[in-house]
Amino acid sequence: MTFGFFSVAEAYDALDPNGNITIRWDIMSWTPDGYVKYRHIQAPGWSLGWTWAKKEVIWSMLGGQTTEQGDCSRFKGNTPHCCKKTPTVVDLLPGTPYNQQIANCCKGGVISSFVQDPTNAAAAFQLSVGAAGTSNKTVRLPKNFTLKAPGPGYTCGPAKIVRPTKFTTQDKRRTTQALMTWNVTCTYSQFLAQRTPSCCVSLSSFYNDTIVSCPTCACGCQNNATQPGGCVE
Repeated sequence: MTFGFFSVAEAYDALDPNGNITIRWDIMSWTPDGYVKYRHIQAPGWSLGWTWAKKEVIWSMLGGQTTEQGDCSRFKGNTPHCCKKTPTVVDLLPGTPYNQQIANCCKGGVISSFVQDPTNAAAAFQLSVGAAGTSNKTVRLPKNFTLKAPGPGYTCGPAKIVRPTKFTTQDKRRTTQALMTWNVTCTYSQFLAQRTPSCCVSLSSFYNDTIVSCPTCACGCQNNATQPGGCVE
């Protein structure tokens, strides 16, 4: 089957620390052993991972690529793009040849906040998936989604089947729809993103630091103003 876009509702913004990202999967057409699908997502330097429900493989991709091919030794002749049970997808870089692109791809994973620039708040790639079922009843939803953008911080919920996405042609005279659509919502958590506190205070009942000295670097604090990566004294 052919798989489709993942689309971003909102990504993390300093003014919106609880911003969510919605991954939309649209099955656009069936192939002899799978489907073609699109996905949308948003964040600077994103990478998206999941676990296949069965023995699915990715035959080909547009607008993105997996970081590893995996073991494809069971295939003879045509070799899939990726045979890993847990693939990780990244965006292609600007300047990618046009025959490898689709709309909203190839930004190197850098996408604007939805609030600041909604026209650039989505990314997309397309993959052709095999060994995945050829109807709504035989397809199994992937699980264990992970989103890094660019580091930890997002926790993704399970995929949920929703109403099929509808698409309107440019002349607005015809509407088509996906064969099947499911969403995955990933929620941002500052606690997960920063394993150590961003600000630390050391307290002592003694007024003289020769008796009980204050640590020069407490809790992994960083002085980003004057010495990026350095400890706060």
